[in-house]
Amino acid sequence: MLSPLQAQVVEWLARPGDAVHRGQPLLVVEAMKMEHELRADADGRLVDCLVTAGDAVQVGEPLWRIEAADATASRAPAALAQATEPTAPTEREDLQRWRERMAFVADAARPEAVARRHALGLRTARENVADLCDPGSFIEYGALAVAAQRARRSEEDLIANTPADGMVTGIGSVNAAQFGAERARTAVLAYDATVLAGTQGMRNHQKTDRLLGIALDQRLPVVLFAEGGGGRPGDTDMPIVAGLHVGTFAAMARLSGRVPSIGIAAGRCFAGNAALLGCCDLIIATRGANIGMGGPAMVEGAGLGQYRPEDIGPAPVQHGNGAIDILVDDEAAAVARARQCLALFQGATAPGVAPASAALRHALPESRLRSYDSRPVVLGLADEGSVVWLRDGFGQAVHTGLGRLAGRPVGFVASNPQHLGGAVDADAADKLARFMQLCDARGLPLVSLVDTPGFMVGPEVESRAQVRHVSRLFVIAAALRVPFFSVVLRKAFGLGAMGLTGGGFHAPGFTVAWPSAEFGAMGLEGAVRLGYRKELEALPEGPRRQALFDELLARQVAQGAAIPMATTLEVDAVIDPAETRDWLLRGLEGARVREDTAPRYVDPW
Repeated sequence: MLSPLQAQVVEWLARPGDAVHRGQPLLVVEAMKMEHELRADADGRLVDCLVTAGDAVQVGEPLWRIEAADATASRAPAALAQATEPTAPTEREDLQRWRERMAFVADAARPEAVARRHALGLRTARENVADLCDPGSFIEYGALAVAAQRARRSEEDLIANTPADGMVTGIGSVNAAQFGAERARTAVLAYDATVLAGTQGMRNHQKTDRLLGIALDQRLPVVLFAEGGGGRPGDTDMPIVAGLHVGTFAAMARLSGRVPSIGIAAGRCFAGNAALLGCCDLIIATRGANIGMGGPAMVEGAGLGQYRPEDIGPAPVQHGNGAIDILVDDEAAAVARARQCLALFQGATAPGVAPASAALRHALPESRLRSYDSRPVVLGLADEGSVVWLRDGFGQAVHTGLGRLAGRPVGFVASNPQHLGGAVDADAADKLARFMQLCDARGLPLVSLVDTPGFMVGPEVESRAQVRHVSRLFVIAAALRVPFFSVVLRKAFGLGAMGLTGGGFHAPGFTVAWPSAEFGAMGLEGAVRLGYRKELEALPEGPRRQALFDELLARQVAQGAAIPMATTLEVDAVIDPAETRDWLLRGLEGARVREDTAPRYVDPW
């Protein structure tokens, strides 16, 4: 046998005179700090060992000599091997140690903590992750981490009581059955409220940064279960004073506009946990959640009094002020909504069931002054069961929601005549402006259903910087890359109507009107009172003045009706309401997301 490598002889595993068989280890040599077993190249008897322990050998140098056995002898070991029952290998010690250590990571290792969690009506972090991700798809990063508190706690204590340093991080697939494994890959981060109250330790900051970096690099959607109490003061193993140099918050913010992000809050979510939640595209919260940039300890520490956690940022308040996009009953519903929203960001599906289009002909009351719920109009256009309403507790002069048209995800906007008559105030403008940004970032076409008397006016409204808020609609719409389509259902007056149509009636891919639509530079009643004040005041207050007003108003209504508007080409067409979905589908067929060549702009607010 000639040496296959340059090495040093370590030890012989056989002695001269021993019977050997092909493949049997005979000699151990070392090269580059690695030991290699050299095996017999024939059946027979080892006659000579040509090197000894400690010798340096070169490539091609003889190592041993084997005297070949005769055919009968060479068959004997094989026959013996067949007769011997193979023994099951014992588990390696290192693998056994790993199994024992991993047992502490699972919920089963901490039954008391899990029981306390369930007693609150809440789920563990791992239960939420398992519910979100497709079965068997989640791979966990950093499971063996423990809190950075070795200076004050034993290793056994840390392993038993701070598994994964209070945060589950990894990558799994969500909705793979619909979109395939590649498009379904999702980065998932879940603070574990059963470990040190879900606080942010140095190790789980490192885990977060690692996963957010992967999400940015590989363009993976992110789902964050954000429950927890913020920064943790008890970590001792890092030479830091304040920890204000951590990159986690910048890393989370860097994802904005690049990948979809969904935050879920149940229980208490304060301080740093809430800051990460606030960076998400969408926030889903349970009705029992409390969300705030400072929890009770921080409030008390600031000298602002003592409060219970339940007093700070309760979910109904945060839903009403727009912080929460979707309010649900429990974590199971939150995860279901997260899967549905992710699907809308993941792309098109097979066309869904189309609603009965003829019903749209009766969606509006015949009286031009009667309010109505405009959400059924959206539901009458979108694939059945596909619409998810966003921020429905805030800015209620407009409804915003995500849904599908023949399987393609789109963003829907609808004026709400039941609130301020559909007049766009500061809250509604902010809600719509951000919704346009969200749809643009995710490449979702926008459909705007217009029924508005314009922007809200009055001294109190202007005291809230209405000028800046509503102007966001023009600045943001001018930079949109995605297709935009407008349908005027009824009223379309003044600058408010222009704000709802992307800046003006000729800004969208098309602006069409239902026969019920009416138009004007301002509300028609106001236009008559202002434009004909002299004529009206010339008559005494009473029936004659009212008759003149009614006559002038009727004239304005006739002038501003849908068909006259179409004859001057101020709108592109007047359509049967039942044809609206078909118009939108035809518009989407040829519409493309523009290249991102729009200049950066300064948001007016």
